[in-house]
Amino acid sequence: MIVDLLWLLLPVAAASGWLVAQLWKQKTSVNLFPDYFRGLNYLLNEEPDKAIDIFIKLIEIDSDTVETHLALGVLFRRRGEVNRAIRIHQNLIKKVALHPKQRSLALFELGKDYRHAGLLDRAETLFQELVEANLHKVSALHQLLEIYQQEHDWSNAIDTAQQLVSIYQEPIHVVIAQYYCEQAEVYLRQQQYDIALQNIQQALKTDSNCVRASLLEGHLALNKQEYKQAILVFKRIEQQDPDYLSEIIEPLQICYQEVEQLSEFTDYLWHVLDNYGGVTPMLMLTNIIKQQKNEQQAVDFIVEQIHKHPSLHGLEYLLGLVLSKTDCITREHLLLLKDLTTQLLQNKPAYKCYQCGFTARKLYWQCPSCKQWSTFKSVQGINK
Repeated sequence: MIVDLLWLLLPVAAASGWLVAQLWKQKTSVNLFPDYFRGLNYLLNEEPDKAIDIFIKLIEIDSDTVETHLALGVLFRRRGEVNRAIRIHQNLIKKVALHPKQRSLALFELGKDYRHAGLLDRAETLFQELVEANLHKVSALHQLLEIYQQEHDWSNAIDTAQQLVSIYQEPIHVVIAQYYCEQAEVYLRQQQYDIALQNIQQALKTDSNCVRASLLEGHLALNKQEYKQAILVFKRIEQQDPDYLSEIIEPLQICYQEVEQLSEFTDYLWHVLDNYGGVTPMLMLTNIIKQQKNEQQAVDFIVEQIHKHPSLHGLEYLLGLVLSKTDCITREHLLLLKDLTTQLLQNKPAYKCYQCGFTARKLYWQCPSCKQWSTFKSVQGINK
């Protein structure tokens, strides 16, 4: 226990020593020493917070110590002591003699303090002030972007991101397209379909490979019973990113059924399976073979596909087919195997972020872990 406490006090002691060194660099008066020893007393009595507060007050703010205060503020914020960081940066800003560049840096750090403390309105005001004054503009715009994302203020997020593109040529068109999609989903929930479609079209104009925009447009057409238009939109995804083709198989089946063109749908499934593989088209084709031909041909087909592309979903489906054709003893063993396979699938993630590796059962357009956009894709292969 004592050893653990000593280890915890080491960084505090180091910080205190550094602060004391800063004190000795200044022309101090005799009045320094009572406060200095009081700070040491706090440190010895295991009250490091009070000790550091005293040492900070002892350092006069001048051109030589501004960086010291800024560094301390950042240190406290990273340690989660945001209130103390705010006090330091506010104290810096109040100093009349502060150089404009130093003041702008203190304002920027104070804005970050506010954001970490959840005071988003105050942070937004400071970052907007910096942008308007053309000070730390790129960094301030990025901070504003984080705030607007956190608040789901997609309109301001779009405007801010477009400033970064127009002024600094930042390649964030993929992110801007996602903001338009977020805004489109808000309007879809409000049943404002025309405005939603405008945002979807803006997303595609911003990023022609935006799969999410095509999915939204396709589902919108499907809901409006514009089946042929929906088919065209859904099939566009093959050119945008074939990794998302599994997302369009079921809605395409509905569309082709409504226009009575199931043979064309079957042809498209074969095309997808031959060119890209995938569990979803394989299972859909197995179902069609079972309905149009017989179970034995469906079994033969799925066995062939599992040999080519091992898949838990494929194995589960095969077991379901075989179970209906076996005797009681074999059936019990197969039933147990199928139950185990089903349990495995329930615990398996369906999607994975290819940026950070985060997995989930549902599709996210922004990774909950690394916060990157358009990095979530369907898990393929034996895990699926």
